Amino acid sequence: MITLPGTEMAIPRLKEIRQLKKADLHNHGLLGGKRSVVEKFYGRSFSRFKSTGKGIVDLNNWIVKEYRPFFSLPGSIEKAIEAAFLQARSDGVVLLEMSVDGSFHRIFNVPPGKIIAALQYYHKTVAPGIDFRPEIGFSKGFPIDVLLSDFETMNEYGYFRAIDLYNEEDIQPVKNFKKLFQAARKSGLKCKAHAGEFGSAESVRETAEVLELDAIQHGIGAAGSPSVMRWLCDHNIQLNICPTSNIRLKRIRSIRHHPIRTLYDHGVRVTINTDDTLIFGDGVSEQYLKLLRAGVFSIQEIDQIRRNGLED
Repeated sequence: MITLPGTEMAIPRLKEIRQLKKADLHNHGLLGGKRSVVEKFYGRSFSRFKSTGKGIVDLNNWIVKEYRPFFSLPGSIEKAIEAAFLQARSDGVVLLEMSVDGSFHRIFNVPPGKIIAALQYYHKTVAPGIDFRPEIGFSKGFPIDVLLSDFETMNEYGYFRAIDLYNEEDIQPVKNFKKLFQAARKSGLKCKAHAGEFGSAESVRETAEVLELDAIQHGIGAAGSPSVMRWLCDHNIQLNICPTSNIRLKRIRSIRHHPIRTLYDHGVRVTINTDDTLIFGDGVSEQYLKLLRAGVFSIQEIDQIRRNGLED
């Protein structure tokens, strides 16, 4: 077993942490790459993301204004995917659950096969040592019949191994997406969804129950309810948490105040992940280091969380 170096009094350097095998289980692929690689290809720099406190609304506005024009360039999809694998490799990631938006092909008129071919090519050429488990991600902003059609289009390739659901949590009732997740489960896909990123503890439990989830992306709202945390433990539902994202979106005041500590202390199985490295900047390794320096976790506890991800 590889363990995190150091003692309680000696926090390892970032270089040492990057060399450790780790997982990234919450990664939006086209937003998950090395920013420098994408900007070099684009020939310009993106403006720095700044949240006004409106959470996902601010994030979506930045994507539409700053990032969406990038995809008008030939080869941009391939470059974004290459950058994602480069980022994961440089971060010591050996298990990567990374999503591509299941509606991207329709919005940008790109054949799904082209997206899948790029994922296969850059996995093989950039990071063949990574256990890559591709996901289809879907936005709550579309009607369910549109999402079911997009799912059918993407899933027929037999390539994807999981499904994720994201965007503003209250944009539609979670029950609206039950058919989508039933179709995914019937196809043998792992079922994940965003919940409790901004919503309440009860929204975490409701989403997990209604959609019969295997894991929850974020889920930090659960820290507000001991009963929900017990429920997560009893049902062995893991939370794939992204601390830097929570802070940059102004959901959490600082790393020191992050509720991941409360969740951990109540026995909830947690992992640490990137979300959108291109926007938020930190890889998994940087987040480990920040949590250690802030005294949120000990080296031994961070190492346990690291191993949680690898056992996924």
